[in-house]
Amino acid sequence: MLTQLQLDGNGPLHAQLTRALKQALATGQLRQGSRLPPTRFMSQQMGVSRNTVLAAYEQLRIEGYIDGRVGSGSYVTLPARPAPAPVETPPLPPQTRFTARARQAHDQDNLPGKRVPGVRFSFQYGAPYTHPAVTTAWSRELGHAALYTSPGYPWAQGLPELRQAICEYVLRRGVEARPEDVVIVAGTQQAVSLCARVLFDPGDPVAIEEPQYYAARVILQAYGAQLQPVPVDDQGLIVEALPTTAPRVIYTTPSHQFPQGGTLPPERRAALLEYAARNECWIIEDDYDGEIRYDARSLPSLKSQDEHGRVIYVGTFSKTLFPSLRLGYLVVPRGLRRDFISAKWMEDFGASAIDQAALAGFMTSGACDRHLRRSLIALRERRDALLNGLHRMNEGRLSFVDSQAGMHIPVWLNQRDREQGRQFVDRARRMGLGLYSIAPYYLDPPDRAGLILGYAGLPVGDIEQALEVLRQCLDAEYGPRRH
Repeated sequence: MLTQLQLDGNGPLHAQLTRALKQALATGQLRQGSRLPPTRFMSQQMGVSRNTVLAAYEQLRIEGYIDGRVGSGSYVTLPARPAPAPVETPPLPPQTRFTARARQAHDQDNLPGKRVPGVRFSFQYGAPYTHPAVTTAWSRELGHAALYTSPGYPWAQGLPELRQAICEYVLRRGVEARPEDVVIVAGTQQAVSLCARVLFDPGDPVAIEEPQYYAARVILQAYGAQLQPVPVDDQGLIVEALPTTAPRVIYTTPSHQFPQGGTLPPERRAALLEYAARNECWIIEDDYDGEIRYDARSLPSLKSQDEHGRVIYVGTFSKTLFPSLRLGYLVVPRGLRRDFISAKWMEDFGASAIDQAALAGFMTSGACDRHLRRSLIALRERRDALLNGLHRMNEGRLSFVDSQAGMHIPVWLNQRDREQGRQFVDRARRMGLGLYSIAPYYLDPPDRAGLILGYAGLPVGDIEQALEVLRQCLDAEYGPRRH
């Protein structure tokens, strides 16, 4: 019988469960020939959805740890390996000197939004929607790529077949690009890092939304940017608030402002592009979840309207597929192509050729589009469940907007300051609910209690149970609801 399985809080739930089961194999809790618990029982025991368990079991099957037998369940096929003995290492002497860039590096143990261990439900932002079908399709493409991809160094710019597939993919966002305009990167963070290398020098002013994507802020600061926060409202960046002395670069999330959620309207988009052209500054357009929209209205990207070659377009597959696939892309102005390719070569020679080939096959086979359609249906159901629950329990205690895009909802606790918000988050965690403050996403946080509720990684049933815990927290904070 499996006992003491612990999720480590890092990455998607199915990946955490896979690691926990591998640890059970290593420690002898699961032995060769033993039967794994039924998926429904495991989901109840671990407090996760059955789809999460199915995805973990499927991953173990792909890696050869287990074998499914029709009508009788899943059985361990590999002998248990003893866990390696811990290696004692002497403590390192305290560091006395760091470079200026190293001092800018952030403590990885205190990243905002990092999954809280030991809670039953978590409104963690960034946890993706997963389905066993995408794991199966991806493993098929990955196996094919491993067999047929050249073992040599990859192209620094990226595999031509993947760049071609991305050109076809971004057409839905109105971006007309040629393969030579695309640079494959290891996720959004590397995209921002390359932009920092190419577009500005240390000490140059860089305008950034306030609030903003935390990792982008830290990376820009590490490259010496003098950040100029620009306020946002429920329609995104307030273009009129851009500084009169133009920055070198503007970083923005116009399709779905992170984390507030607004969509930049056409007149502001035109004004932003005109500002950039007039002042000869660059725009980094982070379209991190531009595909995830629930209404019929989907504005084209800034890049699609850029007549002066000032926009660098950033896309990622972390939200549409899974964060562990560290692949994204840049669509760059033609005058900057050589600079970006050189910067990418200096960072890592190029992204994994096998992963790139697998992704190209995944996209051209139609599996990516099928997964996106499936995701939109599931994410809409989860968003609706969360919004409906928030409306039911509100009674003036919360402020939020009925989001039409993305995978999270920002929520404010009315008449509560930032310290009271921190205490509210702590109380929720003690009650088994992972909540996350919005404050770390500000350079200068407001004295209000705000939360980011991510819902992509929670099935509807789990959302409803999590909302019940949230209601109890609100009742403890504000007093019981009136009936």
